[in-house]
Amino acid sequence: MTKQTAIEEHWRASESGDVEAEHAIYAVNAVLEYPQSGERFRGRAAIAAQRGGHPAERHFAVRRIVGSGDLWVSECTISYDGVPTYSVSVMEFADDAVVHETQYFADPFPAPAWRAALTDQ
Repeated sequence: MTKQTAIEEHWRASESGDVEAEHAIYAVNAVLEYPQSGERFRGRAAIAAQRGGHPAERHFAVRRIVGSGDLWVSECTISYDGVPTYSVSVMEFADDAVVHETQYFADPFPAPAWRAALTDQ
């Protein structure tokens, strides 16, 4: 299985609530970091536990996945109880497993009027 396919399966499993498949991508000793909150989770079991304990109803929509070799980036929209937030996930692989992931989150915000003439949307 390619790394891109493994990442696609990870996000599909995240959306469907298949906890085992969602976390199969991680090495046993993987590290997950959330720089904005300063949290670091060590080990596949800790990563799965913190996600499994989330109180919100979550949905995942992948915008794109890019990468090569051992470094891959996913851009996603994650909805928590119907409220969307944007996420960038940077996954570092060793062999066929993620050994380090850094995930960044950002809430949507309105575009300023002064840029309206510059955008194509």
